[in-house]
Amino acid sequence: MTSARSRRLTGVLAVAAMSATGLALASTSSNAAPNGPTMDIQLLSFNDFHGNLEPPSGSSGRIVVGHAPDTNDADKDGNKAEPIDVNKDAGGVEYLATHLKQARQGHPYSLTVAAGDIVGASPLLSAAFHDEPTIEAMNSLGLDATAVGNHEFDEGYKELQRLDQGGCLDDGDGANNQDSCPGGKSFAGADFPFLAANVKYAGTDQTILPPYVVKNIKGAKIGFIGMTLKETPNIVTKSGVEGLEFTDEVATANALVPKLRAEGVNAIVVLIHQGGNPVKEPWLGSDGKTYGANPTYDYTCAKGGSLDPASSPILGIAANLDPAIDMVVSGHTHQPYVCDVKDPAGQQRLVTSASSFGRLFTDTTLTYDRRTQDIVRASVKSANVIVSRDVPKDADQTALVSRYQKLVAPIASRVLGSITEDIGRSGANANAAGEQELGDLIADAQLADPSVVTGGQKPVIAFMNPGGIRADLTYAQSKSEGDGVVTYEEAFTVQPFNNYLVSMSLTGAQVKQLLKEQVTGSNAGSNKILQVSKGFSYTYSTSGTISNVMLNGAPLEDSATYRIVTNNFLSDGGDGFPTFTQGTGKYFGGLDIDAFANYLEANSPYSPVPLTRITKQ
Repeated sequence: MTSARSRRLTGVLAVAAMSATGLALASTSSNAAPNGPTMDIQLLSFNDFHGNLEPPSGSSGRIVVGHAPDTNDADKDGNKAEPIDVNKDAGGVEYLATHLKQARQGHPYSLTVAAGDIVGASPLLSAAFHDEPTIEAMNSLGLDATAVGNHEFDEGYKELQRLDQGGCLDDGDGANNQDSCPGGKSFAGADFPFLAANVKYAGTDQTILPPYVVKNIKGAKIGFIGMTLKETPNIVTKSGVEGLEFTDEVATANALVPKLRAEGVNAIVVLIHQGGNPVKEPWLGSDGKTYGANPTYDYTCAKGGSLDPASSPILGIAANLDPAIDMVVSGHTHQPYVCDVKDPAGQQRLVTSASSFGRLFTDTTLTYDRRTQDIVRASVKSANVIVSRDVPKDADQTALVSRYQKLVAPIASRVLGSITEDIGRSGANANAAGEQELGDLIADAQLADPSVVTGGQKPVIAFMNPGGIRADLTYAQSKSEGDGVVTYEEAFTVQPFNNYLVSMSLTGAQVKQLLKEQVTGSNAGSNKILQVSKGFSYTYSTSGTISNVMLNGAPLEDSATYRIVTNNFLSDGGDGFPTFTQGTGKYFGGLDIDAFANYLEANSPYSPVPLTRITKQ
């Protein structure tokens, strides 16, 4: 039997040895005749799958296809003139595999690639088995290559290398609700290469995984460079990337261009886990005012939309990549877009992203000129396609999902309690300052967890990073447990990282500095509002002014010391909060998911509390 490593080399010519903001314009295509004998190569791409083997639920399982008047005042703000989203259910690997197979029909030359975060922050069905099920699913649906994303480092880079190469973990056969190679089965690893051009062992030129791969289709050679965002160490657990160096994306890719050309490769595509955010879609309300609506999946850029320069790092990257690079497949921001960005030579270059969770894929046609051995840039056509659930399920994927559903059932089906209504992160479930009903629940659960009490010191404030809250708790359920019932599987989908809780001591001045760091420094362009526990409240402004900081009815004193609790990711200064690293007397408790589950069990049925902890000037 051939290994995963040997199988993945089929069709590959070579794998490399380890070794100004642009403007987003409408995507265009040209009917101009190419300069020589040509062949069309289809490129199917997606990003940020995050182990969503089953169809994702709630807002994570819908894609915006249009807008309608808010006749029912869904946002509870008294203004019925603003728009509400018209959504379509999408996603699920059984449907994604079918859509990809259908898209390949009539295209004899087709490749499928991804832009990172294929695994990590995954639902329990995949995470309970260290994401081995998702790697097997990607093998089955025909993935040819992927960049690494920041979430591929959630369990550390050595675990990423294991997913790439295969082999089983000795994890205690289900300890901490995780089981590698369940039932004694083997794990062969990925049939496709993970590409990590800008991730090196510190102090060396050696990458932890191949930097690029070359695909040879009937003599047409296309090089794929894979990278993650250089800020990855700031947004993953410190221990997972210890001893690694993340280099600049532009400098890394541009340095590889001459190496690829030396191998006779002129057609180059960058797969990069970094992205952009579309500008809101304008909506004219019945009151004559213009509102900003969430863009539809196909609005940016083909229907007049554009990417926001202030919150789209991919624009600066794309604008400075070597003109020899023909296309950029991006991700990370979970947004849908197909845009052209001018390269340094002033020529338009396609930049795409297909939302997240397998809800979309991008279908691109690349015309390859055999005379120049390059892509005819002006002929490139691309569009995002919805992974609708009105097609037959792929039989192989169904068998895989069913097998792991049976294995995970004893863990997943445990009932924790119930909720009385939806508890979410946005819309009616959040306030204008960024406080979330679900964030309040999680922070309260961390505050109540006894595992972080040491020496009789019980935390009085809990902080939760909003990026660690991955899904809503929804009241209405499609599964058999009934409306309002919360299972361990649903709780895990909300908090899938298996982070440890950490208690520590901070002064009142340090707590206030943390609150400033939400909107300043690296978070100035994209605010990260920490979710806080009951009894703690404050007011902030986007300029970083913090006021009315209160704890249990009394002002927080700068010189006093307070015991706080957070997760190990924030404790290490993640998400741009370096003040957490100054905490003293750090004490590691249990897993955050256990605290969340225990709190739900002890406070059932749970109803959301008023959003009064965080206010904004």
